[in-house]
Amino acid sequence: MTNKEITIGGQTVAPGEDKLLSIPIDRLPTGTLIDIPVYVFNAKKSGPTVLVQAGLHGDEINGIEIVRRMIAEKSFKVKKGAIIAVPILNIFGFIHFSRDVPDGKDVNRSFPGTKSGSMASRIAYHYLNQVMHQIDYGIDLHTGGGRRHNFPQIRYTAEDEQSVELAEIFNAPISFASKLIKGSFRNAAFRMKKPTVVFEAGESMRFDDYSIVEGIKGISNVLRHFGMLSDTESTKYEEVNKTIHLNTRRWLRAPTAGMFIPKTTNGSEISKGQVLGIITDTFAKRTKQIKAPFDGYVFCVNHQAVINQGEALFHVGTA
Repeated sequence: MTNKEITIGGQTVAPGEDKLLSIPIDRLPTGTLIDIPVYVFNAKKSGPTVLVQAGLHGDEINGIEIVRRMIAEKSFKVKKGAIIAVPILNIFGFIHFSRDVPDGKDVNRSFPGTKSGSMASRIAYHYLNQVMHQIDYGIDLHTGGGRRHNFPQIRYTAEDEQSVELAEIFNAPISFASKLIKGSFRNAAFRMKKPTVVFEAGESMRFDDYSIVEGIKGISNVLRHFGMLSDTESTKYEEVNKTIHLNTRRWLRAPTAGMFIPKTTNGSEISKGQVLGIITDTFAKRTKQIKAPFDGYVFCVNHQAVINQGEALFHVGTA
């Protein structure tokens, strides 16, 4: 059966075609047009349409490199179905080294958006209406915010069985169910009945090659599962280790202000009572130990050296 056409930004990609399209959004004060670049790889043979997007937060560049690298390596040259690949969704945030758009709003809290609203709202509106109705599955690439480093992990919607299955197929080192957040892309996708998972790995404004490779592996696992890859591509990045499912999660926060020194490696298995890090004052007069509350795993570490009381230091969970 012949695959379907895909139309974005008034341009159509027929079965058997690959095109770089764009969704016009706004202009800079200089008059420079800003749009969202969208790659479409449309095979002749019918199959699922998978969205792979990054840069919803402009400073989260690991995902941008994942998409760029897969395009450069021709990993999206599928033999059936289609890939819609968006390297940078939030162009405004990217060029300002920012999580948000210039008006301070978070695009990932602005879905479904409005046609005449704020910049973030308009990005959400046009993206949702131009892209989302044409996909079957979505993969949203993120990193930890601020100085928090996320060990490669997949987050899915427990209420969506296909999202749970997609997370299993992706097979990130760690996976867990995560609540839907009002205004988020994943929440909008859930309401549209488009199974979507979020891959979180690394920290903002930093490349982490291990995280990038794990993201490529996971996306390749999904494409391989749906039979979309060529014989050559299907042998790349084959995964052997199974994901660790976390059932409970907890943030460990700073009991006092000071200098924070982690004493464990992100992604490692931990034991109850183990010292995960210390907080000390600059004069070495007082030291507080941060201990593991249970046996489990640490999957996020704050890399901020000077912290205030109450700040999140470690995200830990049990399998």
